[in-house]
Amino acid sequence: MARVVVNVPATARRGEIIEIRTLAGHVMENGFRRTQLGELVPRDIITRFVCTYNGVEVFRADLHPAIAANPLISFTTVATESGKLEFRWTGDNGYSAAHSATISVV
Repeated sequence: MARVVVNVPATARRGEIIEIRTLAGHVMENGFRRTQLGELVPRDIITRFVCTYNGVEVFRADLHPAIAANPLISFTTVATESGKLEFRWTGDNGYSAAHSATISVV
C-alpha cells in the first residue's frame, strides 16, 4: 500500500474556504535518467490525482515527469456541508492509492 498523508480540517463553518494538503510517497522516476551502465531507468510516475467531496469532484491534477518525488498537492475548496472527502492517486505500473477524510460543517 502506498504511503499518503492528507491534512483536512476536522471542522469548518458553512461557506468557509478550507485548505487541503496531500502528500503521496512515490519516487516519481521521469524515465530520462540512466543507470551506471547507461540503460534508461523506466518511467514510473503518478499521473493523476482526484479529490471528491460527497461524490462531487472538486479538484483534479494531471501530473507529468517534471514533478518531484513525493508530490505535495495543496488546494482549496468551500465547506458546503458535512461529509466525506475522497482522494485517489493513479499512475504508471498499476500504481493506485486512496484515502478519505471527513469534515464537519457547522
